Amino acid sequence: MRYLKWGFWAVIAITVFTFLSYNLPRHDIVRVVGTEVRRVDFGENSIFWAAPDVGTAAATSRDVRFINTVRANGKPLVFRNEDTGWGWPPYFKLDSSNLQAQAESLISTKADPVWVSVTRYGWRSNWLTIYPNAVGMKVVAGPDARIIPWVNIVILTLLLVLILVIRAMWRQFRERSIDPLIEDAGETWDDAEEGAKSWFDRLMGRKK
Repeated sequence: MRYLKWGFWAVIAITVFTFLSYNLPRHDIVRVVGTEVRRVDFGENSIFWAAPDVGTAAATSRDVRFINTVRANGKPLVFRNEDTGWGWPPYFKLDSSNLQAQAESLISTKADPVWVSVTRYGWRSNWLTIYPNAVGMKVVAGPDARIIPWVNIVILTLLLVLILVIRAMWRQFRERSIDPLIEDAGETWDDAEEGAKSWFDRLMGRKK
């Protein structure tokens, strides 16, 4: 039973961590090297793509904007640039075309780099063919610029407070409602066991 309990909480923890890892905003400092629009046919990985741009119809394939970038260590990082609209996650992004134009204006070379902090959510996976979605960008002083994730700090703090409140409420509920029931059930069981033992002793005594 103990292993089952720990297994249950492990599954809950992994689920929450995965959910937050995908949906919380992150910041990547990169150099924009190009942009493109690519036709994408959606399949099993369609869950990792946003809804069509606001004002367009849903389809199994559509043109998707991409922003090609390079990290300071020379490794490429490709972002998709899709509206999130009023759906999930709640970034309310409706300006993917403007962001594409901004990215094009920030294209730079290795000899004369312009470093940009891209705010995004999601994962990059070559195997699943998924890309993080860029939701904003701003020019920074250099590749070592420090970005404080205030949004994540606020969200995680509120989440921690919520967990502590729920835990306190659960402990009060358990102490007031569940524990007395368990104690009463235990006493009832002990009384029944004692009664059965007395009956058995009397029965055995009569047989003697």
